[in-house]
Amino acid sequence: MVRGGRRILIIVVALLVTALTPVVWLLDSPDTGQFVGASIQAGTGVAAVVWALLQPSGGPPAGPDDTVVDTGEAESTDGGAARTGIRRRGAADGAGSARAERTGDAAAHGPGSAASTGIEYD
Repeated sequence: MVRGGRRILIIVVALLVTALTPVVWLLDSPDTGQFVGASIQAGTGVAAVVWALLQPSGGPPAGPDDTVVDTGEAESTDGGAARTGIRRRGAADGAGSARAERTGDAAAHGPGSAASTGIEYD
């Protein structure tokens, strides 16, 4: 992915290459080889400009913004799960944000049960 400043640099250089070098060659009564070279160089410059313009700008898309406030009382028995906060699947990579405030109680009873009152990543 090409970022903003680098993208602009690629576009400017491609435009300069596209316009200036073939013009210099073509102003001096070109032979067939110079004409072909100028055409190839101009085509390459145009392709670079099109490529740079088609690149997405910015960074990776933002993830979800999750907020939970003032929840409470969840209970789980015998292998169940109780959560009064936020459970985020696959979001531990830092995409988005999660905020849990005053989430309250959570209880788990029995083997295999789980309880969480904050932010849980899995």
